[in-house]
Amino acid sequence: MTAIDPSIVAEFSLFRELSRDQIRDILSSATPRRYAKNTNVFEQDGKADYFFLLLNGHLRVSRLIPDGQQVVVRYIVAGDIFGIAMAIGRDTYPATATAIVESLALAWPSASWPSLVAKYPTLAAGTMQTLGNRLQDVQARVVEMSTEEVERRVAHALLRLVRQSGRKVEQGIEIDFPISRQDVAEMTGTTLHTVSRILSAWEDRGLVRGGRQKIILTDAHRLFLLAEGQSES
Repeated sequence: MTAIDPSIVAEFSLFRELSRDQIRDILSSATPRRYAKNTNVFEQDGKADYFFLLLNGHLRVSRLIPDGQQVVVRYIVAGDIFGIAMAIGRDTYPATATAIVESLALAWPSASWPSLVAKYPTLAAGTMQTLGNRLQDVQARVVEMSTEEVERRVAHALLRLVRQSGRKVEQGIEIDFPISRQDVAEMTGTTLHTVSRILSAWEDRGLVRGGRQKIILTDAHRLFLLAEGQSES
C-alpha cells in the first residue's frame, strides 16, 4: 500500500503540533476510503471496528430515537475526527454517519486507538477537546429545545452551521454543503411544514435565500438578533 503523504493532514488542527515524522507514523495504520453521496460510513449500533478522519466532503450524523424519529446530531467537515466510539467507552457506533456529497476519509482500526493516544498525548488532547466541544453543542441544543420557540431554534441551528461551514458569496453567507428543510427540521425537533413556513417568511423579510438543498444567510446579524430574542431595530 502506498504511504499517505503527511502534508494532506498537517494543517488540520489535530496534527499541527506534530512533526512530519510523527504524522507519518500515525498515518501508517490508516487506510483511505471514498464514500459516494448518500452512502453510510457506519450505522447506528454497528460494531465500531474503525475510527475516521474526514479529508474531503461532508457527512451528516443522525440518530434514530425510540419513537422512530430521526434526529440530525451534527455535520462532519474536513479535518474532523469521528467514529471514535472507544474514546467514549463504547464498542458500537451511537449514530449513523452518511456522506451528503462524495467524501474521502482515513480509517484506522479501533484497536490502534489506545496505543496511538498513549504514544501521542497531543492527539488524545485534541480529540478530547473535539468531544468536549460536541458535548457543549449538544447541551446548548437541549436547552434550546426545552426553552425556546421554534423560530429561535431554527435561527440558532442555521447560525451554528455557518460558523462550522459557511462561505461568503455575493448574497451573504452560504452553508457550504447540501442541506434540505427536512434536515433543518430534524436538527431542531420540529416538522418540515414548520421549517418551510419559517424559512419562507424569512425570505420575504430578507434574512435568508433558499434553493434546492441550499440556504444562504443574507442578513446574519438580524438572524442573530432573532435567535437571541432581541429586537431587530
